[in-house]
Amino acid sequence: MTDLPPLRDIIKRYGLGARKSLGQHFLLDLNLCGRIARAAGDLSGVNVIEIGPGPGGLTRALLDTSAQSVITVETDHRCVEALAEVAAVHPERLKIIEADALDTDVAALAPAPRRIVANLPYNISTPLLLRWLEQINEFDSLTLMFQKEVAERLVAAPGSKNYGRLSIITQWLCDVRFEFNVSNQAFTPPPKVASSIVTLTPRSEPLAPADRKNLETVTAMAFGQRRKMLRSSLKTLNLDFDALGITPTARAEELTIEQFCAIANTITG
Repeated sequence: MTDLPPLRDIIKRYGLGARKSLGQHFLLDLNLCGRIARAAGDLSGVNVIEIGPGPGGLTRALLDTSAQSVITVETDHRCVEALAEVAAVHPERLKIIEADALDTDVAALAPAPRRIVANLPYNISTPLLLRWLEQINEFDSLTLMFQKEVAERLVAAPGSKNYGRLSIITQWLCDVRFEFNVSNQAFTPPPKVASSIVTLTPRSEPLAPADRKNLETVTAMAFGQRRKMLRSSLKTLNLDFDALGITPTARAEELTIEQFCAIANTITG
């Protein structure tokens, strides 16, 4: 990447003022970008998909690894033009897709083995994750940057204030590992919040047997009224709490993922 100009020069040349509507906060610290790439593990032979590359800081770091290829998905045409300079250096390994990630089947962009490594736009990070979880076994892993508060929800354990629906559905399908925090001062412009890197590795099987739709229904009911006891928030399910081994006076955040799966399995029809 030594043949490429500094990222700040790229931003100036292509008029890459960060756009709030796109949730843009550019990461210019190449050492930090390298640390994110390393958090994704050994990328030898892997096709890496990056969402929202911006001016290409993380893209450069990923190309500095032994990844088979790097496929970027970027909706901002200005950034697409800027990334062309990186593609000129590595035309055989970098592919730039100009598209909205929310409308893109990213698993179809590259053959397996594939991983997603991305500094996600804050405004679409959770919808993107939920979409990828629907096809999670298409990926070896996801190493993603979220707002810190979202990352805390992803790794939260039962009994904590951050434990909720997102914690359950993510941990049901993946082993979730917190990597490190990223100061807001690492970005241009600095966001109002800190960020965190999290790696999700798909489980060979979900943590416990359950129908996903039923699990989502149960958790929505329970956490929609999280201050209420389960006998109240789940009243319409007519549960036999004794048979389930669950205390009816417990609240949603006290139940394990396995217990929520057991409740989900009582739903029929």
